[in-house]
Amino acid sequence: MKKFLYLLLFMIAFFSCNAKSTTEIDSTRYPVFAGQFYSNDSTVLKSQIETFLNNSKPKTVDSVVAIIVPHAGYIYSGQIAADAFNQIRNNEYDLIVILGTNHTTPNFNNISVYPAGSFVTPIGSLKIDNASANELLKKDPEITTNLAVHAKEHSIEVQLPFIKYLFPNTKILPVIVGSSNIQLCCKFGKSLADILHNKKALIIASSDFSHYPDFDNAINVDNTTLKAITQLNPEVILKTINKQLEKRIPQLATCACGEAPIIAAICIAKELGAKSAKVISYSNSGYNPVGSTDRVVSYSAVAITKEKAYTFYDVDTLVVDNKYKLTLSDKKFLLKYARKTLEQYFLNQTVPLPRNMNQKLKIKRGAFVTLKKLGQLRGCIGHMIEDTPLCTVVGAMALQAAFNDTRFRPLTKEELNQIEIEISVLTPFTKIKSADDIVLGRDGVIVKKGNKQAVFLPQVATETGWSKEEFLNQLCYKAGLNAYDWKNAELFTFQAEIFSEKDFE
Repeated sequence: MKKFLYLLLFMIAFFSCNAKSTTEIDSTRYPVFAGQFYSNDSTVLKSQIETFLNNSKPKTVDSVVAIIVPHAGYIYSGQIAADAFNQIRNNEYDLIVILGTNHTTPNFNNISVYPAGSFVTPIGSLKIDNASANELLKKDPEITTNLAVHAKEHSIEVQLPFIKYLFPNTKILPVIVGSSNIQLCCKFGKSLADILHNKKALIIASSDFSHYPDFDNAINVDNTTLKAITQLNPEVILKTINKQLEKRIPQLATCACGEAPIIAAICIAKELGAKSAKVISYSNSGYNPVGSTDRVVSYSAVAITKEKAYTFYDVDTLVVDNKYKLTLSDKKFLLKYARKTLEQYFLNQTVPLPRNMNQKLKIKRGAFVTLKKLGQLRGCIGHMIEDTPLCTVVGAMALQAAFNDTRFRPLTKEELNQIEIEISVLTPFTKIKSADDIVLGRDGVIVKKGNKQAVFLPQVATETGWSKEEFLNQLCYKAGLNAYDWKNAELFTFQAEIFSEKDFE
């Protein structure tokens, strides 16, 4: 009997020591958006982060107290996030505070701290600084520990892989800021700053910028919002945002979806001695080869520092110059960018942003990208409407030609070294009166009748040797029309600057 009791007591003690408490289990937050916003494969995810960091903007600021970082899918905003993290990547921290916004819980207008446990990522877990959380809750009893607002919130989660990669042993403090009320944010900021004064701490405000305007309006809105943010004045920021929303800019839903985290971060940073802010980088989904320009979301990396004030320059400008001729360096850049887009996509399913180029490559032009394998056509797709920056069109059409030309099977990684890339940059279209105005070899031609249309690039006539009649009949067939329908259809001509990788071997 005694042996049985000893055995029973031993088993209770053993399982008690090795089992997690209910509180511990409940306080582990597992990833919800892995496989959606970023890869759930640890090897691919590390590759994505490394690629973004290798391509990031160089460090240009010191004494950083806080950074503003986007929280969209990595294929869209990962590069801008890396630009922000690169400003502080070699620093050491005792604590990283992540301020997220509230996308999921209507009517939550308070602040919620995740008080204990850990957040899991595909590349490892990050422990929460329980002591700092408890101290904060004691200082401000109005702060909640409402874990429901954290459960499916992506604005904190997407920051974690970068943090785990760069600062694997640093503890975190996840906070959802549910309101941009200045009094609420600054009261919270003072309480948190009191705790952080004796720590090496970093504040991350998770925010994207304008949502859903077209490309041109997004640039104008974001310039205005970012200029206000660099003043580090919450009242100016909110007034600027409200004023822009009152303009009823088409499709503009918000100027900053992390408006509340930004306000809170500024309140905290100023308590910790911040004096200025600098915009590190900017982009919007209209620049991304997998995005579009009619409905965009914008992203910016901003550093808030203890350094002197920086001069604000427009983060982006609209370029309009339809008469611009490409230089040799422009052509080399576009070819390299097309290839890099394919290489990076094959590497880790992300795409590079067009950077470090002549600003004139942001002009809105149509372009075709042609892929040839051992001299034979392997894919060719173009975008003809002049609504997208040329640099972006080239990256986008490289992907389309590789994977979406229905005449061919998708390109494989193994084929890439055998592929020659050719780019045709189009001039604006001109409607002509008759086929007599077409010069074969010089003009590309569009035929349009009803809802049917097709296009041939200028080089088609040269490569095929067709007569004008044959050229136009074949164009009609391509459009699903009959031979000679070009005689009573609309005809447009354009020219193209055509260049390929072999030109620069």
